[in-house]
Amino acid sequence: MSTRAQPRWIGPRSRHPGRAGVLAFINLIGFSLWSLTGCAHYHLGTASRLAFATVYVAPVENHAMLPQAQSIFATEIREALLKDGRVSLVAGPETADVVLRVSLAGYDRQMAAANPADTGLAMKFVLNLHTTCTLTDRRTGKPLFVNRAILVSRDAYTQSGQLQAEYQAVPLLAASLADKVAHAVLDVW
Repeated sequence: MSTRAQPRWIGPRSRHPGRAGVLAFINLIGFSLWSLTGCAHYHLGTASRLAFATVYVAPVENHAMLPQAQSIFATEIREALLKDGRVSLVAGPETADVVLRVSLAGYDRQMAAANPADTGLAMKFVLNLHTTCTLTDRRTGKPLFVNRAILVSRDAYTQSGQLQAEYQAVPLLAASLADKVAHAVLDVW
């Protein structure tokens, strides 16, 4: 027989060895219930009610030097309004609660970075699109807002040529504009 000494644990002994595990489990359940009460009143999306349910988006007016841009911008604005889900779009102004008119007022570019080999050549442009929006309540004839100015900007890198870079940036400008227009129309004032 071996007379090897058994290691002894020195410290206070609990009368109930499983008690610590039960207390930890009860604390975990209590903390979980306490922390989940904060989520009890959470609602997905916005709970705000709009004063209108249907929107007619008039054809986009193009006063900017941006040829054939009306359809791209109108499509993006309609999709952004539909994505929110609080309003529906109608085909004509006579059945709409409100009418949205968007006008592309101006388009310009600013040189943001020059080619290091030739400082007269731009490597990057900032494209700015200036727009105005008017939202009119068709039922009362009163405007909810008139000529609200919205500016959207995008960078265009000219490695593939300035014309190609601007052509590729137009859908990005349209998506940014659509997002801002949707917020202007759907945010509760």
